[in-house]
Amino acid sequence: MESKPKVPYVDQDPQEVRSLVAGLNNKSAKKGYKAKKTSFKIQDSPDGIVVDSWRFQEWDYKKRDLPVYARGLFTTKDRRGQDEICIRGYDKFFNIGEVNETRWQKIEKNTQGPYELTLKENGCIIFIGGLEDDTLLVCSKHSTGPREDIGMSHSVAGEKWVDRQLNAIGKTRADLSRELRKRNATAVAELCDDEFEEHILAYGPEKAGLYLHGINLNVPTFATYPSNLVQEFADEWGFRKIAVQMFEDVATTREFLEKVAESGAHEGQDVEGFVIRCRMSPSPTVTPYSDWFFKYKFEEPYLMYRQWRECTKALIAGRPPKYKKHTKITEEYLLYARKRLAQDPTLGKLYNQNHGIIQLRDDFLAFKQLKGSEAANWEAQMGDDTSALVDNDVVIVPIATIGCGKTTVAVALTHLFGWGHVQNDNITGKNRPKQMTQAIMDQLEYHPVVISDRNNSERREREQIIKDVKMAHTNARLVAMNFAHHDLDEVRRVTRERVLERGDNHQTIQAASEKAKVIGIMENFIQRYQPCDPESLPDMGFDYVVDLDGAKDSRANLETMVQELHKKYPRLIPEVPSPEVMDDAIESALNNYKPNLRHKIPDRKDNKKGNTSQAQQQPKAPKKKPLEYMSVSVPNKDISSALEAAFKGVDVETSKFYKQLQLTRRVQPQFHVTLMHKASSKQHPELWATYVKMDSENTNPDGKLGECEIELERVVFDSRIMAIVVRLVDPDDRWKCVNDIAHITIGTRDDSIKPKESNDLLAKWLKEGADGETGIGERVFDPKIVLKGVVKGVLSR
Repeated sequence: MESKPKVPYVDQDPQEVRSLVAGLNNKSAKKGYKAKKTSFKIQDSPDGIVVDSWRFQEWDYKKRDLPVYARGLFTTKDRRGQDEICIRGYDKFFNIGEVNETRWQKIEKNTQGPYELTLKENGCIIFIGGLEDDTLLVCSKHSTGPREDIGMSHSVAGEKWVDRQLNAIGKTRADLSRELRKRNATAVAELCDDEFEEHILAYGPEKAGLYLHGINLNVPTFATYPSNLVQEFADEWGFRKIAVQMFEDVATTREFLEKVAESGAHEGQDVEGFVIRCRMSPSPTVTPYSDWFFKYKFEEPYLMYRQWRECTKALIAGRPPKYKKHTKITEEYLLYARKRLAQDPTLGKLYNQNHGIIQLRDDFLAFKQLKGSEAANWEAQMGDDTSALVDNDVVIVPIATIGCGKTTVAVALTHLFGWGHVQNDNITGKNRPKQMTQAIMDQLEYHPVVISDRNNSERREREQIIKDVKMAHTNARLVAMNFAHHDLDEVRRVTRERVLERGDNHQTIQAASEKAKVIGIMENFIQRYQPCDPESLPDMGFDYVVDLDGAKDSRANLETMVQELHKKYPRLIPEVPSPEVMDDAIESALNNYKPNLRHKIPDRKDNKKGNTSQAQQQPKAPKKKPLEYMSVSVPNKDISSALEAAFKGVDVETSKFYKQLQLTRRVQPQFHVTLMHKASSKQHPELWATYVKMDSENTNPDGKLGECEIELERVVFDSRIMAIVVRLVDPDDRWKCVNDIAHITIGTRDDSIKPKESNDLLAKWLKEGADGETGIGERVFDPKIVLKGVVKGVLSR
């Protein structure tokens, strides 16, 4: 009988593996996870072996009750019909600080050396294992064999490299299969080959191949070879090796990592980061140590390279590139890239196929005579002197609705610094926008800063003033004073209170004498309000955006405005005034400002000849429009923040549709859960009658019927539509949703796709799940997010 290799070895326990497969097959919602199984018939297998791939959603790996934590797991049945593991990937490992276990404090307390550091290779993972009939099984993370939909699959590309290295050493697939099966092990390698697929870091022909970085035992509990034995196996079987650095203690390990992170380069090469292998126990005095990995990813220059790649693809597609970091070096890169793309039309086509990405980047760095790490630090070294030198020609443009305090803050700023102030309500006659621009230019002759006091609540208004000011004065800096409407209902409440308390002290609206009309005007502005989006046109035209809060008091917003302008333009505001001075400025604005010119808003019927009778002067109360649907509105800010968090740090493919919605301005301006639409009234007549009665009897001026908490569960999307699956948190069971799945529609690809199609998407998701095969993606909120929603009826237009 052949002896087992003198390496870590554990036999598979049939009962343990059978229990594992049973746990993976358990679809009970109570378990809190759902493992997706995909079966593959192995083409080269003489016995016709079928293997099953098991995968969890990424967020599931943070749960504590999974049957296994392997990312990449394949099982099959042997000739006796017993379950066995044929491929076993690493347990999911996390970046520093990503989970509680990877905080340095925990690592220092719960791990033991040696600490083996290997470079985080930048390719695609390949698993290699042996089947019972000597077939060599080569897999990507979740599949094996050819795929018709993508051309050459990752596993097929991996097979070709395996064949190449085996031929070079005179061995066969069967030899490698038997060796791995004898060890009850999976070889884990990274396929790095720019001819097949480029990523961020370069692997030319001299570096391409399969980099062996692990050998795992095919057992449910994670157990893996130490790096020295992995490298011995790589030498024996023709794999490329990865460099390993060894540290005995965690303090030295941390010191090394943080030093390399300063440049993002190691031994003269740009790197993505390191994987650290050690042993860990959640309670060292009680539980034995076991194999455990964590990772330390560098931000730069890796993130800068990724930004350049996405900006280049935007150029090729004719979209404005979006970037916030490394602005100066990225601008120079894009100038270079534009010229190269114009000179060589084939470059753009190849770039979109993920070829030539690294070459274009390296050509630019050579042109600038910079290393990647130097380019990433270029901004810090050279300094962004343009903003630091600005001391005049600044135009402040509010983005607000009535009652946010824009004029109060504007007058306070003029009180503090003596800046110019152009009040739109003082402009009369034809072509008021042109007059406004001319007035701004006139005042810039005498003031370093001029505040253009207009609401600019719609994008078209911002587009107009940005275009006109830039045409009139090419060197002018436009700063948005953005009164963001994070919580629309709160802004509505606060601004109404302010305006009604102010009475007739306004140029256009006289709240004391025209209360009903004023509320109508204010509501109209709120309905037309379009939030500022600095990453999309026209708001990309602002040189700087200062975010204020439309529901906060003017004193707080004044201080934010002053501090932000001081940081951005230190010559403009060399020193921040004291709190007492800012208090005086606000008091002066509130108590001493009086409108110079008062506008009367006429009733349209008053303008018609012959309407002189008292009856004719009193317009009839408009007939209330019928109820269209009942909804729960939720704050825009909270939904936007939840979406940003859900898609932060994910791969480009996962975030692609969300980015597309943002770029094409297809994200809805307001968010709500539809409880019931009138189209469903025949199916639910009693509930509809209840909602209609509630709405008709409601006397609340803003339409509010009550409150209902909303729990955000997950984002679900395909290439056409995106929605958030929610749950109503309503202990009194007062509010009922008739949709099969309560949800918030986020946006659609174009106008031909109606928001109600979210129901079709979610029905398909519920039936088929989310993965590459169904074309449906999802991101789960973990932990769940609970928001306070406002219930109100929406009337027919």
